[in-house]
Amino acid sequence: MSFYTILVLAVGLERVAELFVAVRNMRWSFARGGREYGKGHYPFMVVLHTGFLAGCLIEVWQADRPFLPWLGWPMLVLVVAAQGLRWWCIRTLGHQWNTRIIVVPGMPLVTGGPYRWLRHPNYVAVVVEGFALPLVHTAWVTALVFTVLNAGLLTVRIRAEDAALRAASST
Repeated sequence: MSFYTILVLAVGLERVAELFVAVRNMRWSFARGGREYGKGHYPFMVVLHTGFLAGCLIEVWQADRPFLPWLGWPMLVLVVAAQGLRWWCIRTLGHQWNTRIIVVPGMPLVTGGPYRWLRHPNYVAVVVEGFALPLVHTAWVTALVFTVLNAGLLTVRIRAEDAALRAASST
């Protein structure tokens, strides 16, 4: 269980690193006339993702969930792959990547890296991590609750992001 605690804390630290990148990129975007879209769902996203990490630990600790090697090891591989995909997205988008939806007028739509094959590859990483991280240590309730709530959030977020990109391309 201590390895799992360290894993979840490492993912939490990775989120903090993302926030530092996001703040830097937000400043860069606003300095170039960037406009934020979809602000209303952002606080819910922060609460959901924070609750997700807490839920992973609380469920494992309180419900004494076991580590099942046949499940845990493949899920760990998926967690690592999701982190790799997430950072590939961040690197590909460069200053345009953010945890918020900020569009800088005149910036071209990114079509390289994972965006060659998927419209929203970062959300694939989020979905995979959302079920895989809890299942590393059989926290199936957290995996299920996060997956359902995140599906609703992503529906709203992707609509907002697509609308923002359409608005930016029409100006």
